[in-house]
Amino acid sequence: MAWDEWEQLKSQAAERQSTHMRINHVPVEPGGGGTGSGDLVAHEDDLGAVGHEAFILFDKLDKRANVPVTGKGGTGSTSQAAAALKSHTFATGAALDKTAEMWTSQVKSVLQACAHISNHLDYSKKRHSSDDVQIAAALRNSDGSTVSVSKLNEYFK
Repeated sequence: MAWDEWEQLKSQAAERQSTHMRINHVPVEPGGGGTGSGDLVAHEDDLGAVGHEAFILFDKLDKRANVPVTGKGGTGSTSQAAAALKSHTFATGAALDKTAEMWTSQVKSVLQACAHISNHLDYSKKRHSSDDVQIAAALRNSDGSTVSVSKLNEYFK
């Protein structure tokens, strides 16, 4: 293949690439468009349900994934098997020890993530309820009646 032919193929490939470029979002249509307003909406029931599922996952994972491995020097059956294999100079013993250590580490990471999700969503749900009460109390007319939606809409224009 000649050098000029190579250069020509490279430029053709570059031209094809640029025509296939895509923007990673939906263009905004006038008047909002699309299927919704684009605002994030999360209802308390939704947050509670996700938090509850994270708690259930945490509980099940804690009971089922915590097999008796107990990393290096531990008393779990996997650690005992690793020690026995190592004492007979099997290389599998060290590998089994490392596997047990990694398994325990990964299970702890997933458990922490589930707990974090559950706790954060519980906190968010309570916080947003508190915010709603505070906003409702603050958005009153001088006579104590609630502010109408049309009046609220004016604040956002």
